[in-house]
Amino acid sequence: MKLKLKTRLVVAFIIITVIPLTLIFGVVTGLNSYQRNAFRKAYNLTDKIDLISGNTLQIFSRLTSHEVNEIGQLIQSDPERLGDKEYLDKLNNTLSRKYAYVIVRKGDTVLFDGNSHITAALYNQLPKYEEMDSTLDGAIYLDGESQHLVKQIDFLFPDKGLGTVFIVSNIDGLLPEIKLMMWEMLLAGIMIIVFTDAILLMWIYRSVISPLGRLEVATKKIRDGNLDFSLEIEEDDEIGQLCQDFEEMRIRLKESAEEKIEYDKENKELLSNISHDLKTPITAIKGYVEGIMDGVASSPEKLDRYIRTIYNKANDMDKLIDELTFYSKIDTNKIPYTFSKISVSNYFRDCVDEVGLEMEARSIELGYFNYVDEDVVIIADAEQLRRVINNIVSNSVKYMDKRNGIINIRIKDVGDFIQVGIEDNGKGISAKDLPNIFDRFYRTDSSRNSSQGGSGIGLSIVKKIIEDHGGRIWASSKEGIGTEIHFVLRKYQEVI
Repeated sequence: MKLKLKTRLVVAFIIITVIPLTLIFGVVTGLNSYQRNAFRKAYNLTDKIDLISGNTLQIFSRLTSHEVNEIGQLIQSDPERLGDKEYLDKLNNTLSRKYAYVIVRKGDTVLFDGNSHITAALYNQLPKYEEMDSTLDGAIYLDGESQHLVKQIDFLFPDKGLGTVFIVSNIDGLLPEIKLMMWEMLLAGIMIIVFTDAILLMWIYRSVISPLGRLEVATKKIRDGNLDFSLEIEEDDEIGQLCQDFEEMRIRLKESAEEKIEYDKENKELLSNISHDLKTPITAIKGYVEGIMDGVASSPEKLDRYIRTIYNKANDMDKLIDELTFYSKIDTNKIPYTFSKISVSNYFRDCVDEVGLEMEARSIELGYFNYVDEDVVIIADAEQLRRVINNIVSNSVKYMDKRNGIINIRIKDVGDFIQVGIEDNGKGISAKDLPNIFDRFYRTDSSRNSSQGGSGIGLSIVKKIIEDHGGRIWASSKEGIGTEIHFVLRKYQEVI
């Protein structure tokens, strides 16, 4: 399941707070229960006992309750045994396992001392006969080098001597066990926190640090100019979206770099084409001028033919330069448009008349067919639309391979649009070349036949102008039969 970064932070907060507290509580409860049961079993206790929250008097009273009861019964049945060293040694051994020992006093004399290291200060603190409550639950604290809990049981020896049995519990003896349990709980808590943090760290690393690391590597590759890689995206969160945006940026950078390479290549090709296309008419002009200078054009007819040829070559150069200038405006999106209302019938009739003179000079038959009403109007730039017609017709002339060339211009009404079709019976365009003829610099004559030439930007200019008019252009062709280029322009309609 993919989580958003915000959700992961909430989950991380829960992991680092709730889970450790819950686990620590469970561990403390379990250890306390385990130690309590072990303590009860070790000291043969039947009552429940809490080593942490229970008070010390209660703990030691329960630890020695069996021996206290035994002494109470012995006082009733055979108090003389409380002066028997063998019995007292046995009793003391039993108590020593419970952090306690026994002291028996008769009058002011100590008959038995179960602790050889007892101090005089402790003796002096022992209460006198019947000085304190000698019931089974009574006990007092004695302070010295260490704390002791004293249970006093008074009785009378058979000779009526005043006897007292003290069961002294060394509180410091039990503290190590409690401290050990506390240390165990503390260690368990630390281990839980460390374990939880380790899991959280691994999760955060995989979900945050790992993709950031891949992003850093990708950034360095782009910095070094390497765009030929792919950034793998596994996450579906904010960081994953960042990686996705980064990958899209890389793709666009790569496309831009490839476009720039292609653009530079096209510009070099354009310069080569322009150089070739300018050199050809210049060479011809120089040749004819030298012929005139050398007197080769001896007759008026020959001179007139030379001058006309020079004029035509100069016109070709002018068209080429004009085309190049217009191309630079396309590249900077600074084409000057002056839109106005244009009568379709009148405008295209004038265009055909203008083109017809050149077609007649080239012995090409020009047909004009208008199927649009006289009142149909479009909004267009007359000069730029004339450039479209001239470029398409020039392209047809350039690739005309028939002796009896034919170019037809048809104007049709197609609803909200007018459709202009320019047909020729030239050599046609191959199916593989047809989709690319409107691309900049694309030329089907890769061998650059000098009779055809061209910069390869004429039809790209046509497409740009038509699209800027809100229209659409397309072509169809059959090799050996001819080519048809169509474009549509929206009709102007008066708003009533």
